[in-house]
Amino acid sequence: MRNLVFIFFAMIFSTTYSQTKPSVVREVDLKRYAGTWYEIARLPNTFEKGLRCITATYELREDGRITVINRGHKISDPSKISTARGVAWLPDKKVTSKLKVQFFWPFSGDYWIIDLDKDYRYVLVGDPSFRYLWILARDKKIDEAIIKKLLDKAVENGFDVKPVIRVDHNC
Repeated sequence: MRNLVFIFFAMIFSTTYSQTKPSVVREVDLKRYAGTWYEIARLPNTFEKGLRCITATYELREDGRITVINRGHKISDPSKISTARGVAWLPDKKVTSKLKVQFFWPFSGDYWIIDLDKDYRYVLVGDPSFRYLWILARDKKIDEAIIKKLLDKAVENGFDVKPVIRVDHNC
């Protein structure tokens, strides 16, 4: 009986802790990363439900933090724009690809840069819980081959991309 209990707990902990965290890029130049990005695709989430034409704008601040402004047009009424303002920061200044983002206190989330184009034209962002994933780009549309490459990278890192939503930018 004792062995069965041990095996049971060993199985639970091995499946719970065996999933590795997503890998991230080595370095991000936050000055180059700043600016406006168009959301190309994402895993479904509650805070962007019912939105299209979504953008994320990152502005460097003098205190070393980053102002985050997310905007999206409501599908039900495109004349209405939903805006969320937040702040991002580096918990570890040596790791520029792992940020924390906070839209309302005291809650914050992880913002990990998993893949980034060398020219900062597109990026794959996720979190270590595998619940959030975004493909962002400097342009409203990017080549399907790039989207496929980024989704493949997400799968390699443990994300389920079957439910990924493409974002409509016809506004």
